[in-house]
Amino acid sequence: MRVDSFAIRLRPRGNFEAADLGVRLCQNSARSVFPCYLAVLVPVSAISLASFGIAAWLPILVLWWLKPWLDRTILFTLSRAAFGQATRPADLWREQRQVWRSQLFLTLTWRRLSPWRSFTQPVYQLEGLRGAELRARVRQIRSGRGGAATGISSAFGCAETSVLFALVSLIGWFAPTGTGQSLAIQIFNGVSSGWVDFVLSVAYAVTIGFVEPFYVAAGFALYLNRRAELEAWDIEQEFRRAFGA
Repeated sequence: MRVDSFAIRLRPRGNFEAADLGVRLCQNSARSVFPCYLAVLVPVSAISLASFGIAAWLPILVLWWLKPWLDRTILFTLSRAAFGQATRPADLWREQRQVWRSQLFLTLTWRRLSPWRSFTQPVYQLEGLRGAELRARVRQIRSGRGGAATGISSAFGCAETSVLFALVSLIGWFAPTGTGQSLAIQIFNGVSSGWVDFVLSVAYAVTIGFVEPFYVAAGFALYLNRRAELEAWDIEQEFRRAFGA
């Protein structure tokens, strides 16, 4: 890997400064990240909402469970954006085997509940390792950074909850007096009904559509920072740029 090809400046950063870099990377590459992500999220959300007829709570559970699989699309786009490359849905489609099918079972089972999944996912998805070598690499990357990665997950979990409640509150703010406000009150009071559950499901789909790319980007930047620390990428980048190596 030629580290001088990175579109971002590598230097030693604190854990949460690195996470902030990821958020900025997501902002700067939003024209690639969000179209590719929505090309996957919208059909998945439609399918999950179709399960509303089976059980009212099922759409939210399906979306929540599939988030790590949806994150693979975001990470693919961000990994290209880190090198200054734009990504279109057609590029994503050409790489569908690597992005969507690889390690599918583990992505949706064992790794689903990982509190640092946005931090370790680049190892699983981008480094191409297997078996004992992969497990050793994950331990090496995670060493001393598990707390920061868990903190990022907690922070974005709070952000997701805040955005979800903000979306629900819009019903009470903008709906005419009566039905809309009554529905918002039912949601905040935890009253379960068909309309309440459906509105929550739609709001949750919109919420993860907005928040999840930034969460993945924060973990990805923390991963890049850790690799720069382990492999002195920042020094190599400066030498290559200075001497054209």
